[in-house]
This record gives sequence, C-alpha cells and structure tokens, in this order.
Amino acid sequence: MAKRVKKEAGDMSFMDHLEELRWLLIRSTIAIVIGGLVAYSFSDFIFDEIIFAPKSGDFITYRIFCDIATKYDLDKSFCMDELPFEIQSRTLDGQFSTDLWTAVTAGFILAFPFILWEFWKFIRPALYDNERKYAIAFLFSTSILFFLGVLFGYYLITPLSLNFLGNYRISSIVKNDIDLQSYISVIKTTAISCGLVFELPIVMYFLSKLGLVTAATMRNFRRYAYVIMLVIAAVVTPPDVVSQLIVTIPLVILYEMSILIASRMNRTPKTS
Repeated sequence: MAKRVKKEAGDMSFMDHLEELRWLLIRSTIAIVIGGLVAYSFSDFIFDEIIFAPKSGDFITYRIFCDIATKYDLDKSFCMDELPFEIQSRTLDGQFSTDLWTAVTAGFILAFPFILWEFWKFIRPALYDNERKYAIAFLFSTSILFFLGVLFGYYLITPLSLNFLGNYRISSIVKNDIDLQSYISVIKTTAISCGLVFELPIVMYFLSKLGLVTAATMRNFRRYAYVIMLVIAAVVTPPDVVSQLIVTIPLVILYEMSILIASRMNRTPKTS
C-alpha cells in the first residue's frame, strides 16, 4: 500500500482542502466528546459549585461589589443573601438534557486548546516561513485570552446580568420562577461569548494580515466602540460609575490591543 504523503498548500486541490477540513472537524468533535465525558463525571461539582454559585449572595463578585458599595456609599443592590427568584424544571427531560448539554459546553471549553491546534495545522501551509515558528505563541496567547474571557464572563458579566434580570420587575404581581434551561443558557452563552470576544486581538491579527482591517479604520471607529462598551456596561451593572468602569476597562484594553496589532501588521512587510 502506498504511503500517504502530505501535500503542501500549493499542491492541494479544493477537494484536498475539504478533506483536511473534514478531519479537522472530526478530531475536534472527538476532543469535545472526551472533554464532555470528563465534565459529565463531575456534573455534581459543576452544577453545585459553579453554575448555581452566582445565585447565592455569598458569591465572590457580589461580596466585592457589596464591599465597594458600602465603602463609597454607592448602590447596595449586591448586598443580599440570595437572588429573588427560584429555578425550576418544567419538562420531564429538562434536567437530563441540561446535564448533557452543559457537559458538551464544558467539553468545548476544555478542548479549546486542541481545537486551536487543529486550526493552526489547517492554516499553517498558507503562512510564510517566518510566521510558522510562532505556533506555540499563537496557541498559548489564544488559549489564555479565551480562558480569561470565560472567567471574565463567569465572574463579572454573569453575576451582574443575573442580578439585573433577577431583580427586574414590571409589576409586583408577577413572580419570578426561572426555567432551568433559561438560567443555564444565560451562564453558558455569557461565558462562551466573552471567551470569543477576548479573541478580538487574534481576529484583528488575521484580518489585518488579509488587508480587511486597518489600524486607521479602528481608530476612526474608536469613539463609537467606546459608546457601545459603555452602553453594555450600563445595562448589566448598577447605576454607579465604579461598576461600569470595572466592566468597560477590560473591553477598552482589548480594543486598544487590537489597534496596536493592526498597526504593526499594516507596516510589516510580507516576506516569503
């Protein structure tokens, strides 16, 4: 049997690229399933100590905001024993399906560095020789940014959102009994979304490399970007400046990092 020889990017046909992409997806899916099985075996800890932790008033974020509010005489909505709503499962398979899909989400988070490695191998043939040596730096920085984003979403955006939405009232007649899947969805969506948002500098690197984004464009859009960040912070935080700044500052840092990366890419000559 003839030994399969890996082709370079220039020698690969469209079908060859599709075949590589297919195996990338297969290996990534297997990694997510393995990570999900590991997470499923620790489901009690994941639900009791992680997912349902932000519902308690003793959650670390609430305690920090309560201490800040007490010290500076600000809004004390975070000084509480528990969020004013109950979590319920309204379907027969609700708890099972929630357990299953939460394990899949955790599996994706755990497998993220491996998925990145597979992505890097897929795009590596299209890179210049002087860019291929940055594989470890790419994997490390991208993984760190993703995990920082997940932590940022879980420890900051999630409790702020739960506190805002859980205390929001259109009438005292309406009682908040939150569906389990709705509660889980807020946490999963927030954590994953923030993890992906924190990849902004990496995305800007590739977009700048392709010539689709320039530092000048991002600088011109900066004032609008800051307004959007402030609006987001104002929605998910109490009506005080300190809370809004805590949410806004990391987003501003990410945006400025993206401008620096784009600026460097725009003036870096392409060499083979």
